[in-house]
Amino acid sequence: MQLWVTWPALLWLAWWLGERAQPWGVPRVSVYVAVGLLASVVAPAPALVDGAVLALLAQLALALVLFELGHRIRLAWLRANPWVTAAALLQGLGIFAVVAWGAAWLGVMQEERWLLAAVAVAASPAALLRLVNDARAGGQVTERVLHQAALLSVLAVLLVKGVSAYWLASTAGDWQRALLTGVYALVASVGLGVALAVVLGLLVRGPFASPVVPTVGYALALIWLTVVADALQLSPLLAALSLGMALRQRQTLAAAVQRDFGALGWVLGVFLFVYVGSRMTWEALTQPQVWAMAALVLGARLLVPVGVNAALAWPAATTLRKGVLTGVALVPMSALTLLLLERSVAQGVAPAAQVLQQLAAALLWAELLGPWVTLWALRAAREAAVGNPARWGD
Repeated sequence: MQLWVTWPALLWLAWWLGERAQPWGVPRVSVYVAVGLLASVVAPAPALVDGAVLALLAQLALALVLFELGHRIRLAWLRANPWVTAAALLQGLGIFAVVAWGAAWLGVMQEERWLLAAVAVAASPAALLRLVNDARAGGQVTERVLHQAALLSVLAVLLVKGVSAYWLASTAGDWQRALLTGVYALVASVGLGVALAVVLGLLVRGPFASPVVPTVGYALALIWLTVVADALQLSPLLAALSLGMALRQRQTLAAAVQRDFGALGWVLGVFLFVYVGSRMTWEALTQPQVWAMAALVLGARLLVPVGVNAALAWPAATTLRKGVLTGVALVPMSALTLLLLERSVAQGVAPAAQVLQQLAAALLWAELLGPWVTLWALRAAREAAVGNPARWGD
């Protein structure tokens, strides 16, 4: 009962503080996460078994973001400039290799370090897209960051599914479950998103009297997609990203839709980042290995993307400076990483719970400081508006 009384008040507090801090140049996302850290002390979210509704709401909130991000992906541009895709794949695999090697050096068990390396690849599409919209950012760095974040998110899901399937097959001996966790989940998630895109393309056609009308239609479709994908043990996040990309390629999202899904997207966005902060495990922060892991993960997430994007700047048709800033802007990791691990725990992948503990310090710093780093990079690239910040739903 205390949870349902306290959390609405905390969400309101997060919104209020975010609006007061925004004119001072403080990212709203960081404020929401800070209030979530407060929630982890005064009203911690229950364990996954008891807090299934909250976890599902968090998946829905991130699904809205991934849908919008997927609809911004231009496959034609990626085909014309394959170096952007190459940069994302190289940095993702580079982060995976560095974190896996470093975790082995720190003495992390094999079944845990592969999963840890896989989730370390995930960018934070929710934080990045919110920051871009808030700052009204646009330009080469902005587009490369969003496209690479989408590609890194897909790669992270693939790696997590692959590692989870391998663990279930080799340790638990459950080959059928491993197949469901791996190949079935990936193929069916993408298929569900694409199939829904075909249906929406036939049914949701304008013109509409107001952007609110199609926004409600797509939001309800995403609610259905999230619930069905969760019930079928698929990936709601991959399905939502596939839905957005498929609609973009079919050019069927012709009706004007409110940015960030209007008030609904704003409310769920506040909830998502407060939820992420509320999952902090403070006991883990007393362990030296957790801080060593934070240095390893954050170092890899900064140095590898910067190095790869700088090295491929010239063939990718950009400058060395913009390549470096693209890598810097990709530092945030929070919501996707957390939900991937929670999803793995719910599916019975035992190492995921320990990995979540080991990443406590890394997630803490990435959640609070990552948005500041991205905002600095966008401003350094002269792609972020200074003053008059946008409001969600504008």
